[in-house]
Amino acid sequence: MTETDITMAEIAANITATMDRGFPHEIDKIVIVAPGLVGGGLCFFFILFLRFRLYQAKVGADINHPKLDYLSAKIKSGAIAFLKEEYKYLSVFVFILGATLCLLFSISWQEKKTDGVRIMAAFYCGAILSGLAGFLGMMVATDGNVRTTVACTAGTLNDGLKVAFTTGAIMGFTVVGLGLFGISGMYILVGMGYDDDTDKEIFSVMDNSTQLNIDYDTFHHNDNDATMQILTGFGFGASAVALFARVAGGIYTKAADVGADLVGKLEAGIDEDDPHNPAVIADNVGDNVGDVAGMGADLFESYVGSIIAAASLAKSDAQVALPFWLAAVGIVASMLGFFMVSTKEEGSGWSSNLSALMFALEKGMYFAGAVFVGGAAGVCAILDDMWDEFYCILIGLIAGMLIGKFTEYFTSFDFSPVISIKDRGVTGPATVIIQGLGVGMISCVPTTLILCVAIIACDAIKDEYGVAIAAVGMLATLGITLATDAYGPVADNAGGLAEMDPSIPKEVRGKTDALDALGNTTAATGKGFAIGSAVLTSLSLLAAFKQQTGLTDEQLNMADALILSGVLFGAMLPFMFAALTMVSVGKAAAEIIQEVRRQFREVPGLKDCIIKASQGLEIPADEDVEPDSDRCVEISTRSSVREMLAPGAYAVLAPLAVGFLVGPRCLVGMLTGAITSGCMVAITMSNAGGAWDNGKKLCEKLGIKKTEQGKACVVGDTVGDPFKDTSGPALNILIKLMSMVSLTIAPLVRGNGDWTNWGYGMIPIGLGIFITGVLVKMEILTWKDPLAEEVAGAEEPKDDAEMKALNQA
Repeated sequence: MTETDITMAEIAANITATMDRGFPHEIDKIVIVAPGLVGGGLCFFFILFLRFRLYQAKVGADINHPKLDYLSAKIKSGAIAFLKEEYKYLSVFVFILGATLCLLFSISWQEKKTDGVRIMAAFYCGAILSGLAGFLGMMVATDGNVRTTVACTAGTLNDGLKVAFTTGAIMGFTVVGLGLFGISGMYILVGMGYDDDTDKEIFSVMDNSTQLNIDYDTFHHNDNDATMQILTGFGFGASAVALFARVAGGIYTKAADVGADLVGKLEAGIDEDDPHNPAVIADNVGDNVGDVAGMGADLFESYVGSIIAAASLAKSDAQVALPFWLAAVGIVASMLGFFMVSTKEEGSGWSSNLSALMFALEKGMYFAGAVFVGGAAGVCAILDDMWDEFYCILIGLIAGMLIGKFTEYFTSFDFSPVISIKDRGVTGPATVIIQGLGVGMISCVPTTLILCVAIIACDAIKDEYGVAIAAVGMLATLGITLATDAYGPVADNAGGLAEMDPSIPKEVRGKTDALDALGNTTAATGKGFAIGSAVLTSLSLLAAFKQQTGLTDEQLNMADALILSGVLFGAMLPFMFAALTMVSVGKAAAEIIQEVRRQFREVPGLKDCIIKASQGLEIPADEDVEPDSDRCVEISTRSSVREMLAPGAYAVLAPLAVGFLVGPRCLVGMLTGAITSGCMVAITMSNAGGAWDNGKKLCEKLGIKKTEQGKACVVGDTVGDPFKDTSGPALNILIKLMSMVSLTIAPLVRGNGDWTNWGYGMIPIGLGIFITGVLVKMEILTWKDPLAEEVAGAEEPKDDAEMKALNQA
């Protein structure tokens, strides 16, 4: 039957049959988002409870260790200084981009003449809340680190675990609370005025496998498409801030970490958090600005992005409501799961039972997951007997757990992959790096297979909406999942504080080491979970873009030259993006290395302290010297903010250039290539970096960290630092950001053929060329070593040579 053979009577019969299935076609907007508003409100009250609980914990002054408070304050001030500098540049970018969106949608308005103002407001709101989520998380993390150290000093390992996890939970519930409340509130605000008689609806009528699109407002009115189109601006704003926060924070933390490790551990032979290393404070600041603030903005964007993708693909009001209701149920489930976290393990450092410690956190997540499954079943029954959607939610949850377990296998030192990396250290750093790359690459296999099975199954059950709602299900309990992830850098900082204060007993370091070892595992599994959810969300956004632009399957033949070229171009982008961030870490780390070496040479008395520390000798208080850590903080801040410009600009401009210059068909190809390539590169980099890290940790556990084998593993860990904490995590945001940008501009390229209005595409291309020229002029995009002249003109100082000879002896 052809489209012209379908009569109005058959259309009416189709719609009547659909209505007879019983789902509520017309649900008031306030009912759709009411659970989200309530869930977000509950989050804020729960955060107040958690903050009261956290700030009841003792600080250093309460147990006569005021130096802990002093060191914690230095870390906090450094983190605040970085975020102020980052947000200063970011605010300019956000303002210009929001104004550009307003202009574009005002000139080519779709539903209302106020579309430009609406999408600008949504963009600004998403950007502000994304930045706020990271900032608030960082603030509480810098308050929780010293309290965790004190809890381990004055109490048990369980006391320290509860303080660190409470800190992480505040971060987790801040992200989901701001995300759900923000997206729910904006759904109401931006949708005002779209329900009058001048609007129209596009109905899809199915008859004998033939689809007909008709302007039709006689049978049922639905203004969701217009509302969700504006709401993509919210996701765009969140994605833009998340990318810059993740990239800048990642460059900061790994530049400081690499510099501290290479000079402190390898050259001077001192411990990781020795207070005489000038880069140690910057390293601990980096844990907060990268692993907390950056991660908070990242997962805020994932959380709201999954809701936007599912609601954009919805074909009924019940399907629109489902992601909002599921997110609210997930918040309640996460709150209940929080109270299940505790342990009876003793703090004995690396000899602690890590499996038992891991279960202390996992039982909270498992309990939250079980409560969520029951709640999701109830929601699906209430809305419209949506059991197909419920099966997709279960698939998403199971896929997330399996990805986490396989990630743990490849990155935990309890299993063969990491043990094999430690064993390769016997033959030097080269074989450690080779083995780690192999582990990272092979780790793609199980994760990819799980994602493929989940995508195929969900698509078979409920088409593209099934994939989208699976991503929502995977992220629904983000409150407690993110709490276990954010717990890691808090525990890491706590251990650093214990080592930097010589008055803290050694057994305290055993407790913090146990918490830190657990944090390494939760961080690795969290990254695997983030990759899986990013792929499902990006695919859903891609499906929504295809729907919004009206592209048919026949128009998207993969053998078509334009689409295939788009795939190749998109597959290249994650490699370019990863390269830019890796090179940036290398340049910033070089400056840190030179500064640390300079202080070791020139600061009076510091060299003698380093020699004694490397030999394990006690340093008298009157001979002790404090390095200038503020200088390293300043270098990391300046370098990371400069280096974030290129990756962020290209990530936004790439989809704009392809979409306007070539057309939506080529843009679909570009997104397909970027998602596919980005997923593989992200898995490889994150898991290889995590495996190298825990290979080094295994050497510490076995007491061989200062042997040649241990030093070889330190080199592997140094290579892996930007892999797992800069480039790998940022690729998740890259594929989501490009998908969200594409969905945002979908109305502007709808109906465009290939090369139609290509002149508009020259604008982002010209802007990209201009930005590239400026960055080259500023020597941000350059192969030149920033320290080439200093290195070329310098000989190895005699003092450094003496220090190395002493350490070798």
